[in-house]
Amino acid sequence: MPSPATVEVVRNAFISGAEQMRRNLYRSAHSPVIYEMKDCSVGIYDAEGRLLGQAPGLPFFLGSLGGTLRAVIRIKGYEAFREGDIWVVNDSTICGSHLNDVTVFAPVFVEGALRGFSAAKAHWNDIGAKEAGYVGDTVDIFQEGLRIGPTCIFRDGRLDQQIVDLIALNSRFPTALVGDLMAEISACRTGVERFSSIVERFGWDQMQKSIRLVFDQSEAEDRASVSEIPDGVYAADGYLDSDPVTEDPVYIQVTVTVAGDSMTVDLTGSNQQCVGSINSGVVQTRSAMEQAFKFLVNPHAPVSGGNFRNLEVIAPKGTCFNPSETAPCLHYGPHLSLAMDLIIKALSEVIPERAAAGHVGDSWNVILVGENEYGLFLSGESLTGGWGAYEGGDGESALIHSSAGDFKNFPIETMEHRYPLIMRRHGLREGSGGDGKWRGGLGIVREYEILAPVTVQLWFERTVQPSWGLFGGGDGAAPEVWVYRPGQPGVHMLKANNLKVEAGTRLLVKTGGGGGWGDPTERSAEDHARDRRLELVI
Repeated sequence: MPSPATVEVVRNAFISGAEQMRRNLYRSAHSPVIYEMKDCSVGIYDAEGRLLGQAPGLPFFLGSLGGTLRAVIRIKGYEAFREGDIWVVNDSTICGSHLNDVTVFAPVFVEGALRGFSAAKAHWNDIGAKEAGYVGDTVDIFQEGLRIGPTCIFRDGRLDQQIVDLIALNSRFPTALVGDLMAEISACRTGVERFSSIVERFGWDQMQKSIRLVFDQSEAEDRASVSEIPDGVYAADGYLDSDPVTEDPVYIQVTVTVAGDSMTVDLTGSNQQCVGSINSGVVQTRSAMEQAFKFLVNPHAPVSGGNFRNLEVIAPKGTCFNPSETAPCLHYGPHLSLAMDLIIKALSEVIPERAAAGHVGDSWNVILVGENEYGLFLSGESLTGGWGAYEGGDGESALIHSSAGDFKNFPIETMEHRYPLIMRRHGLREGSGGDGKWRGGLGIVREYEILAPVTVQLWFERTVQPSWGLFGGGDGAAPEVWVYRPGQPGVHMLKANNLKVEAGTRLLVKTGGGGGWGDPTERSAEDHARDRRLELVI
């Protein structure tokens, strides 16, 4: 049996290997959405698709990578994989997310035996959807771009250029696409090399025993943490503003059952498959529910393949959480983010010390598409907002939504250099946090001046039911977007697809604030004075 020191060295060796994968991906990617904004994740897995090591990235991606590997193994069988292979897949039915999020993975062979996988997932700006950008009005998967089933693009170490050419031919940005694909391949090869070196250093037997102990420890910690939650059935529900096609609200219902050291999250009763693209494949749904579980259960411990064994997720077929194979999934995040928040809300009454008020509930996308002297360009952003307060502290201001994790903002200098715009204003949105004993975090204000004709795509959610307060705290401010055309009064809009605007148009964007915690009258005089001094309240 390996010593505790050996177990920890092996655990951290895989984490370090994943970190090297991540850095190679950033450094070699072609598109700013990857090398600046970090819209990607990487991981190293065993032969069953169980996590061995991950680096900071998008939690949505990190959870779904293992699920994607397990789905591909079920579809293709182990006999499909050879040493030197590189595979690619993006099909929403398999990966759970939209087609722009492309998974690349490589099998790891040690002395001729399949021992694991390295995998990367990253957002590609264009995969051939019916329009450039983050299309808001798709009604089936065929309008959202090129679907790639599990496809081997390197066989025995040799690139199949015809497959790469076929994928590139379906993108409006083929050069960037190939560059980003090769960056993911580089990351996966790094993972293969690191996996092999760990086995070489410790030996297969010692490494396998160490990993088994890591998994057992993770499971035991999860079970111990859940067992501290009182047994019972807890429920919460909520609405998204609208399906982008029908404008009908999207209803989400969450029922959490705690029994001993196990938890079940049941999404029965939630909206049926949406006509528009607020849908997610079951792999991505499971990933989001695992993330909410991790918020509440042993949140500070590392994640491994031993976690989540005591979590069952029920996502009925035909709902927006488990739709048909041809369902549109482009906006797969809003209903998942709401469900995650509702899990925390449902359990807040019995574990208030682990919970937080409602926080950033959406990606809040602003996208510009146009042409300049270099050809077609696409500027895409996911904006920050206020997080919910918690017992003992105010919510953080100007952070990305939790499912994006290590996602970074798009530097203004980079945007102004690459695209025809000037950022006239960027700052905190005063008074946007929910009032309370502990105040919700603040959203932001951004004002864009557009210098050339472009089309604008907007996606802003959670205005009808903004980030809620808990235990008497106030709700955070809802987001707002105003479009000012030259010489015209402002028009308020939250969702727009291919909105054509002329040079001189200004976009004034205000993101939402986090919910407050507790009775506002219990907030200390010192904190009130600090709020006024720092102009955090109006």
